[in-house]
Amino acid sequence: MSSTVVVLLLFAGVSEAAGRILPLVAGRPGMSRTLVAGLLLPAGLVEGVVFALWPLTAWTMAKPVMSSPPGTGLVWTPGLVAPLVLAAVLAFPLLGPLLHFTLFVGVGAGLVGPLATAGGLGWWSAAGCVAVAGAGLGLAVEAVRRLVVRISTTEARGSIA
Repeated sequence: MSSTVVVLLLFAGVSEAAGRILPLVAGRPGMSRTLVAGLLLPAGLVEGVVFALWPLTAWTMAKPVMSSPPGTGLVWTPGLVAPLVLAAVLAFPLLGPLLHFTLFVGVGAGLVGPLATAGGLGWWSAAGCVAVAGAGLGLAVEAVRRLVVRISTTEARGSIA
């Protein structure tokens, strides 16, 4: 993975984390700004890692159904990751969750072609692998995000009492 792709994935991760964390904590008066800032960078790194894992997870899911022997795998390129950065920047709810979701579907569709070509799969099989991988990673990170927010608000309430 090139350094350009790593920087773009980290930027997308921090942007996605900001778009997800800031609206959750904005309505909670007990959250300190230092705690929010402390959560933002690690959350951004986690989001960036999850984004980086999307092609790898799709490739791993596609291996059992590949018609040809597995090749080198599916990796992010600057051209594939650029729409992901745009989708992450638009993660802020005021700019529209539907547009954000639509862009992620577009990014996933961009991964389908390279996966189908690299693995000798049909378009629909590759699309299924990319969709299941993306949904699984998304659900996992959403569960962790909610758990961290719940723990953080519990700690904040405990320190006030």
